[in-house]
Amino acid sequence: MISTNGSIRSLILAGRAGRLEAVLNQGAQDATQAALICHPHPLYGGSLHNKVVFHAMKALNSFGFPVLRFNFRGVGLSQGEHDNGVGELDDVRAALDWLEAEFHLPLVCAGFSFGAAVGLRVACADARVKAVIGLGIPVAPADEEIYDFEFLKACDKPKLLVSGAHDQFGPRGLLENLYAAVREPKKLVIIKSADHFFEGCLKELREAIQVWIEEELRR
Repeated sequence: MISTNGSIRSLILAGRAGRLEAVLNQGAQDATQAALICHPHPLYGGSLHNKVVFHAMKALNSFGFPVLRFNFRGVGLSQGEHDNGVGELDDVRAALDWLEAEFHLPLVCAGFSFGAAVGLRVACADARVKAVIGLGIPVAPADEEIYDFEFLKACDKPKLLVSGAHDQFGPRGLLENLYAAVREPKKLVIIKSADHFFEGCLKELREAIQVWIEEELRR
């Protein structure tokens, strides 16, 4: 792993619904990738300050990657209103556009729960994104179409999925069925003691991401 200078930049990105509040954890001068992390559901307290999002950032930043976190429309200082995962797709595109323009590096996109459903949907279709990370995949049947993860089956980018064995929104059987149908390269990590929010297991979450980066992105 690489030591970074630890500095943080507060940013305002230009989104289709107005400004998007964002925070960048600076990377190393010789960074090989830049990363984006998407937060969980805005209507249930999700924001860029979420603990899972923070620990994913620390894992990615430990390799010298600059890491961008942002608030979806209607959260914090971000303008606009929650759009049930539809307009939020444009928020992700705006964040990826900013990262690519700023660093001109291959991109990694991670998302937690709602952030995985929205972020990975955009990332799998974006040639600039070379790898994706889904945390707490909510595969339980839901009314919202945004939780349809069928798009992952055709995604040929390196994929890491990390969930808890006791995830109340991602039953293990349903998750394993999805994973079995997902195209290689892929890796599934089930953290035995974790629930959907990885309570008490954030260290294990962080380590799972770091091990995968060593295996997949730093060969």
